[in-house]
Amino acid sequence: MPYSKEERKKALKALKKKLKLLRLDDESSIGGAFSSGKQSGIAGIRPPDGFPADIWTELCELGRLKRVPGTKDQYMIVPQS
Repeated sequence: MPYSKEERKKALKALKKKLKLLRLDDESSIGGAFSSGKQSGIAGIRPPDGFPADIWTELCELGRLKRVPGTKDQYMIVPQS
């Protein structure tokens, strides 16, 4: 089922926000209070609840997301130029 541009944008924004928060949490726990500045190793995540599974498939088909290899339900964001 095709989703509107607004629905896809909302879903992608929610995924980006979740990924950003998970990365920040990971980076803050890497070195404790005196972090060495290492970046998070998190590349992909499970999509946030509240969106149908089909929307993630559609975003993959449009080239905005990519499935994490070897996983069933994890996605990574494809950089847009």
